Amino acid sequence: MREITLRQIEVIRAVMLRGTISGAAEHLGVSAPGISRLIKHTEESLGLRLFERRAGLFVPAVEAGAVFDQIREVYNGVENLQMALDSLHKGHDVRLSFASAPSVAQFIAARAIRSLRGRYPDLFIDLNILKIEETIDYLLLERGEFVIMSSPVRNPGIENEEIAVGRLVAILPEDHPLCAQEVVSLHDLAQEPLIGVDPSDPYGAFVAKPFREAGIEMTQSVRGRFAQTVVSLVRHGLGVAVIDEFSVAEVYMPGIARRPLKEEGSISIYVVRKKGRVLSNFAEYAIKQFRKELAEAAQHWQVPATRRRE
Repeated sequence: MREITLRQIEVIRAVMLRGTISGAAEHLGVSAPGISRLIKHTEESLGLRLFERRAGLFVPAVEAGAVFDQIREVYNGVENLQMALDSLHKGHDVRLSFASAPSVAQFIAARAIRSLRGRYPDLFIDLNILKIEETIDYLLLERGEFVIMSSPVRNPGIENEEIAVGRLVAILPEDHPLCAQEVVSLHDLAQEPLIGVDPSDPYGAFVAKPFREAGIEMTQSVRGRFAQTVVSLVRHGLGVAVIDEFSVAEVYMPGIARRPLKEEGSISIYVVRKKGRVLSNFAEYAIKQFRKELAEAAQHWQVPATRRRE
């Protein structure tokens, strides 16, 4: 009978995560020759090739895919067990730390946290609001488990997963003449004082894209750093704006009118995490609730294609 020990599982996972023997040794705090010998012994005892050697890297062998799937499950179980033991040791001092972009944090995060609190009433929740440039340090230094962002984060130590796609919408002061229209065109908005975010900013680039694709010059009269600032400026009658639907996903927004755009414009929302990090059950459930709340918010602004083409 072929058997495998927890130590072998730990070593295989380390090689899988780091891609090299030396990287796995550093990860586990042991010598590289010991890792190499254990991998070789494990492959021989199992009668199975676990890794392919490609240009100095150890890549999981295709035929061992089922083994690696089970190793992930086992390791997740071990980590979850350790988390449960730590939680018992600390009593009620159980916490979940995560972060969000300002646009999602405004309304969607509060709804997700409400569901999270309902399931885990004693859980301490630490929500941070981050700019995209702050995300890398936050995750790699493990200050939090995940970040909800409106742009993917480009770093080899970080992975991005799209969890929602939303539309861009127009926002207007509630007494603006364009409020009489059910759907607003970018051509109409371009004739008004435009409020927005710098197009060189990742968020600002999303907002500027439909103008560029429609061949419309976007001249901003006022700029803000965050979507919430843009909303406030519009509310005070300083102009109109194009913004993502999640930033205005509240039932009551006094002073603001929201209208679908005639032209296509979308924004993706990502959950961003440190590559290889095993998330807690709390984090997994929180992400599930973000998916749910983002999907429900997006349904409010679904406009039939025939109407957009009118």
